[in-house]
Amino acid sequence: MDFLPIFLNIKNRKILIDGGKMIAARRAQRALDAGANVNVFSEQLCDDFLPLLDNQRLTHFKRLPKEEDFKDCLIIYGASEDEKRDKFLYEMAQKYSILINVADVYKYCDFITPSILDRSPLVVAISSGGKAPIIARTLRVKLETLIPHNYGRLANFLGSFRQEIASKVKPTKNRRFFWEKLIEGTVGNSFLSGNVDRAQELLGKELDAIEFNKNKQKTGEVYLVGAGPGDPDLLTFRALRLMQYCDVVLYDRLVGDEIFPLIRRDAERINVGKRANNHTMAQEEISQLMVDLARQGKRVLRLKGGDPFLFGRGGEEIELLSENNIPFQIVPGITAATGAASYAGIPLTHRDYAQSCTFITAHGKDGALDIDWDSLMRSNQTVVIYMGLNNLQTLASGFIKHGAKLNTPVALIDNATRKNQTVIIGNMENINQKAMEANIKGPTIIIVGDVVKLRESLKWIKPYEEESEMIIKAGD
Repeated sequence: MDFLPIFLNIKNRKILIDGGKMIAARRAQRALDAGANVNVFSEQLCDDFLPLLDNQRLTHFKRLPKEEDFKDCLIIYGASEDEKRDKFLYEMAQKYSILINVADVYKYCDFITPSILDRSPLVVAISSGGKAPIIARTLRVKLETLIPHNYGRLANFLGSFRQEIASKVKPTKNRRFFWEKLIEGTVGNSFLSGNVDRAQELLGKELDAIEFNKNKQKTGEVYLVGAGPGDPDLLTFRALRLMQYCDVVLYDRLVGDEIFPLIRRDAERINVGKRANNHTMAQEEISQLMVDLARQGKRVLRLKGGDPFLFGRGGEEIELLSENNIPFQIVPGITAATGAASYAGIPLTHRDYAQSCTFITAHGKDGALDIDWDSLMRSNQTVVIYMGLNNLQTLASGFIKHGAKLNTPVALIDNATRKNQTVIIGNMENINQKAMEANIKGPTIIIVGDVVKLRESLKWIKPYEEESEMIIKAGD
């Protein structure tokens, strides 16, 4: 380790910054955020300083720094890009034992300015020791996706109970387990999902259980999470976080294979996927299983492809949870329709082609096909059909019977957003034949309407296909 990572308390301390360009503004912003008194020396300041000029702790000197300016200074930042000025700063730093950092001049640096992830009071600092700053910034961006913005508020919330917990939970080892339980359990999850009152209530119960030595089985929680159409990059931040917290996961067959490595490794996994006429577990059994597992105190992740509230039967599942007073959270996902359309380059609405969009499923209750054809035959409308591959010929015949032209554009997007995505373009007359020739197996989204014509000019995925070996097949 080339540098000692520390966090300095610089509140009300004097920080000197030489330079008026963007880097100097960034240094000033960080120092002001940490409560320092900042003296900036430069004849002119760039526009990046404009938001800072009203801060009473910032003083602008339209000149070069003099020796007397370094008195009582804690840190010097050099950002003038002038070798003579940088050398003078370093000499002053050496003379008065002041910490110094001169941008991009390694020999004049006592410390490295890290890339910072700010979730105050939580702060993550990443440094490459000055060797490769871009790597530090890249890692910071990755952490941005993993650490929710309101983690800082969670730290403040839990911190207000620190003394009480320290007095009630002993020894230190037990205290650490207790904290982990609060942060990763229903208290932390309730707070991060915005339910502060419930978090307060649950934390109070945890403290009461310690005080009165109550060891009764506690009810767990269910997370109803949309996993999106398959590409793991389309998961939400909250979905990723809950996937790491769960004790057991109930998953559908539509969940993409690349999603599973993101789930907590030691979580129990139960396949409850359903295909047409081939159900691993009936819907009623799935709902009851969630209730039973939650009553055992487990955190249950119900992971569903797409969005759980769009043909995902999520409403049915949470009805039973609600009836049994099981706490639950709902995390929406990018639905298969929007994911498929976007990755195929087919806008679902367009001012010149479609001013509305209708979503239907071709697999109704008990497998029956029950379609309101009148609503589908409106002009200037896109129709998106879920679970229609097995009934494709019936659907095409139905559209034609109710007035659709034989050349009405149709798109099939198979395994949307995944590495084996396949797109087939046809029309009402030939789409079923093209689907059979391509031997696609599903899951497949069907898009009907003039917006399909735009694919040829709007498809954008080809560079990505070459990178990920995704396959696209376009019909005539």
